[in-house]
Amino acid sequence: MSFNIPSFNKAGIATFIALLFHVSGCIGMFTIHREWFIENTTLNLLLMFGLIIWTHGQLNMRFLLFMVLCFVVGMTTEMIGVHTGFLFGQYAYGTVMGPKLLDVPYLIGINWFVVMYCSGMAVTKLHEWIEQKYVTAGSMLSDNIKKLSIIIDGALLATLFDYVMEPVAVKLGFWTWLGDGSIPFLNYLCWFIISTGLLYVFTRSGFQRHNQFAVHLLIIQLLFFGTLRTFL
Repeated sequence: MSFNIPSFNKAGIATFIALLFHVSGCIGMFTIHREWFIENTTLNLLLMFGLIIWTHGQLNMRFLLFMVLCFVVGMTTEMIGVHTGFLFGQYAYGTVMGPKLLDVPYLIGINWFVVMYCSGMAVTKLHEWIEQKYVTAGSMLSDNIKKLSIIIDGALLATLFDYVMEPVAVKLGFWTWLGDGSIPFLNYLCWFIISTGLLYVFTRSGFQRHNQFAVHLLIIQLLFFGTLRTFL
């Protein structure tokens, strides 16, 4: 099953929309309308998710299964984390991110897909550039090395994203770390391990792994959260 969607510079249009929303949101966090921007976080995240779907191109069954897998794994691990503290640490979600299933917002499952997809696309793009350098130099990388690099580098990138985002999310009331409020190392360790598994599936999925907008979105969000982490 596949649906072919015509391309007319979707990446450029989507990047412009993402920039508009994130720049506006960043500015809004330093105004008297800060609470309004926080309350509309759900709208922004859903829009970015929609733009990823729109720019992906061929929405075949392999892509849809990967998306569902990320959602299910993300929701399941977060529910284990919230109710047991065994994964990630002791934390609880606030009301900002909308409706929940067993105390975990549905939006968190969507966000797991967005982060895995964007991280996978970004490292794929980077490794294609590196591979081209090897070819130019007269060398070749084995397929196993390339896939392993994408998995490990993608998981590190996803964990870096969480590291940049965590303090901002706490300040904005997305979730709260219990105890003394500090972010435990276990959180980042679990992010890396779970990301490794999902990005392994990403490399084996078979759907097209070229979406320039996903690369742009990851950079935009890193800059967004990095700015707020520094100045908020």
